[in-house]
Amino acid sequence: MLLLDNTFWPILPDPGLFIWTTVIFLLFWWLVGRSAFKPIQAALKKRETDISDALSQAEKAREEMANLKAKNEDLLVQAREERAMMLKEAKEIQERIISEAKAKADAEYRKKVESAMQEIKNREMEMLINVKNESGKMALDIAEKLLHKELKGQSEHEAFVEKLVNDIKLN
Repeated sequence: MLLLDNTFWPILPDPGLFIWTTVIFLLFWWLVGRSAFKPIQAALKKRETDISDALSQAEKAREEMANLKAKNEDLLVQAREERAMMLKEAKEIQERIISEAKAKADAEYRKKVESAMQEIKNREMEMLINVKNESGKMALDIAEKLLHKELKGQSEHEAFVEKLVNDIKLN
């Protein structure tokens, strides 16, 4: 029944106790502030700057990534253009080589045809000359046989030869 009694106060505010409690609290607050609050405050300040630095670095990295992405796209476009140019040049070189090869083959073909035609003409002339020579030999053989048959004696031969010599001198 102690609790029900209104006269019982376990802690009565005493002015001396209040002053000493306040002094001890302020002394405690000063010691804690000096030894704990300043390092905590410095750590919080450092953490704040670290976070802001990290955010700024992240923003810089994001900008760098955007720049690198743009550069990569430019490089890809440039590489595609170079590839298209190389393919175009290769096609032009291929066409030029093919046309040169065709021209060379055509020139070689014409040269061989001309050579063959010249060879044919040479052979034809050679054959004509051979035919003429053979016909000339045959004509001489026939003429010789006719002359031997018609000119039976030595005197007739000499007279005929003299006549031919005189005819040759006149021409």
